[in-house]
Amino acid sequence: MSPRTFPDDLVRTQRAWTTTYQTLAATHPADNTALRRELLRLSVHLFWHPYLAAHQAARPELRARARTSASDGAGRPG
Repeated sequence: MSPRTFPDDLVRTQRAWTTTYQTLAATHPADNTALRRELLRLSVHLFWHPYLAAHQAARPELRARARTSASDGAGRPG
């Protein structure tokens, strides 16, 4: 079975969700309300993304790919 190809915007959104979640969970940020709102906004975007609407079973693979690409620095600007 070949690996899935996810849309770039979907991977970026999942990566941002993971980063926001980790920031919220690992620290005591001064403005956790803003982080929680951002997490909610990203969650809505992920939930309603057309690709995931058609490929529900791909969600765990997307999460794993976003975590891997975030940890190795792939896709980070500059």
